[in-house]
Amino acid sequence: MNPFVYNFLLAFCWAAMTGDFSLGGLVTGLVFGFFALWIVQPLVGMDRFYFLRVWRISRLTAYFFWELFLSSVKVAADVLRPVPRNTPRIITMPLDVKTDMEILTLTNLISLTPGTLSVDVSEDRSELIVHAMFADDPEAEIANLKSGMERMVLEAFHP
Repeated sequence: MNPFVYNFLLAFCWAAMTGDFSLGGLVTGLVFGFFALWIVQPLVGMDRFYFLRVWRISRLTAYFFWELFLSSVKVAADVLRPVPRNTPRIITMPLDVKTDMEILTLTNLISLTPGTLSVDVSEDRSELIVHAMFADDPEAEIANLKSGMERMVLEAFHP
């Protein structure tokens, strides 16, 4: 059976034992279940990729919230300036992500970050067109997106 299913079963068991079926109780059960599975996985021969994927998705989530914070401050500061310093541009970024889920995740993370917006994906799915509010140097903006969000999305979806 899938470790993810085991984790949810353990979370449900935790909630039943504590009598707390709230979101907090279930999340606590998920965390305890994750660590319990991690401890016993060498004994039962469970796939290690589940634990690696959870770690990588957690890192991607933390990275996204950090970028969300930084870009929100940058956009707010620019809006409050008497003379804005933004240099908006449409940039074309070559894609390393290939599957629909990877492209969807990347484009949503880019669009949710203030100051950037995913506009379109090319027909052959090899390029992403992005509107960037602060693209003084388009190549640096592309390098930043590729080395940050795209790299972490690739890590989260591949073993």
